[in-house]
Amino acid sequence: MANRLTTTLPLGYPALLAELKERILRARLRAVSAANREVMTLYFDIGRSIVGRQEHDGWGRGVIDLLAFDLKVEFPEVEGFSPRNLWRMRAFYLAWRGDSEILPQAVAELPWGHNGVLLEKLRDAPARHWYAASAVERGWSRATLTTHIETRLHQREGMAISNFAGALPPAASDLAQQATRDPYLFDFLTLHNAASEREVEDALVVHIERFLLELGAGFAFVGRQYHLEVGGDDCYIDLLFYHLKLRCFVVIELKARPFEAGDVGQLNLYLSAVDDLVRHPSDGPTIGLLLCRGKNRIKAEYALRGLNRPIGVADWETQLVESLPDNLAAGLPSVEEIERELSESDD
Repeated sequence: MANRLTTTLPLGYPALLAELKERILRARLRAVSAANREVMTLYFDIGRSIVGRQEHDGWGRGVIDLLAFDLKVEFPEVEGFSPRNLWRMRAFYLAWRGDSEILPQAVAELPWGHNGVLLEKLRDAPARHWYAASAVERGWSRATLTTHIETRLHQREGMAISNFAGALPPAASDLAQQATRDPYLFDFLTLHNAASEREVEDALVVHIERFLLELGAGFAFVGRQYHLEVGGDDCYIDLLFYHLKLRCFVVIELKARPFEAGDVGQLNLYLSAVDDLVRHPSDGPTIGLLLCRGKNRIKAEYALRGLNRPIGVADWETQLVESLPDNLAAGLPSVEEIERELSESDD
């Protein structure tokens, strides 16, 4: 075998190596995917067999334990045939059998752990289908899938008030609308009721990974308090992002109060400035998102009507910690006092 460190590479070798590596990776991914489909189909068929025997032949619950024992004896090296897992296969079949008795393709593409999350957390069949398809399309991990289910993403995605349909080409407007949410849930933050916009912004940047997860796939963080000089005046954009699928900048302005019509004018100014001073000619029109703590839907729709620049308006929510008045806080017992009271009551 030739010495890798001293061999002179022939012309075109690096390109061939890169091509072969990519093809090998694709083949391995297809093999893993095919193997996963076979396993999911097997589990679906096992669930069908169990349900069939129970519904038509009157078999009781004890058959699950018996099957688990005998399958483990027959296939000692194979995991996954515990009584608990057989019950999950039964539930798996009941959840997805539908009218055609065929396992949906998206479900077959998901690992068993993902399917377990769908079974445990969702009773609504349309919602289960939506999350299964979204998890496959967007490559969600099990933790990400769980988070999106718990935060009701299917009810929030694409729900921001916007003028995208009139301000963007059809294909871009649909994608931009789907990239919005309403409300945005910043429940990874803990803020008091009187938190200022800057405090919210600071907290979001500290938790930038969670913030990006809530914004959705495709958002890349560019900067905060992004400085632009407009007509000799300094302007500072709260948060500037670039969306990789839309190929455009996204300006996010945070308001720690309900929406006001004048907010749209300020955001419109920022979009014009980014388009002229930052945007590359190949980029799409800059999009604006105005995130407020509450809004009047009709007022927001009126404020956006007739604008040429694409703007969306949505609510944001977070965990709020009520700040206590000083005189009330002073009257509360300390931890030491509570512990002392508890110990005395035990005596």
